[in-house]
Amino acid sequence: MSNDRDRLRARIAALLAKTVQNGCTEGEALSAAAKVAELLDRHALSLTDVEIRDSPCEERAFASRHRKRVPLDSCIGAIAAFCDCRVWRQKGTDGAATHVFFGLPEDAAAARDLADTVDGAVRAELGRYKTSRDYARFDTRDRHMVNASFVLGMVTGIADKLDALKAARDARHRGTGRDLAVVKSSAVDEAFDRLGLTMVEGQGGPRRFIAEGAYEAGSAAGTEFEAAPR
Repeated sequence: MSNDRDRLRARIAALLAKTVQNGCTEGEALSAAAKVAELLDRHALSLTDVEIRDSPCEERAFASRHRKRVPLDSCIGAIAAFCDCRVWRQKGTDGAATHVFFGLPEDAAAARDLADTVDGAVRAELGRYKTSRDYARFDTRDRHMVNASFVLGMVTGIADKLDALKAARDARHRGTGRDLAVVKSSAVDEAFDRLGLTMVEGQGGPRRFIAEGAYEAGSAAGTEFEAAPR
């Protein structure tokens, strides 16, 4: 069991290294994420419920490597749910916000990698949008709002797609007579309770104004994002 998990984590670690930030294409990064999902599902289904509940949970933090932050808050929850994890946001001593995924070791690592992939995909699509004719039509004084609108549209579209994929995945597992999502959720919740953390619900932020054309363009880009069902 231990040797199998070590081999699995070694294979996953190699695949997780293939991110957009490391120079590979978005398609290659998504192919790696799809393979990770396949390995995780195959591994989890090979374990008994007791073995899953006895598995240690880990924290994996995601903080963008770029100075200019892309707001992923609207899809972080969907990423965590897609990977059977819990997630929270915390601030470091420097004031920078970090998202922490908590779950079975392989799931938490996959969630962090998916967040990294989404971050890279949003940056790449925003860069392409900035060279489009539609973008050029906006007044230069509105570019900050336009950029934010595009990003919001895209991450919201990605979140919707991940939620749909998660629902389909859970239905597929239930069809086998074993609700893997419930088993994992129970194990993660019990481990989380042992952390003794107190969560504070975030307050609603200021009202957002969006540039409609940019939001729709981002939403369309979000629907093009692909992550294979787990």
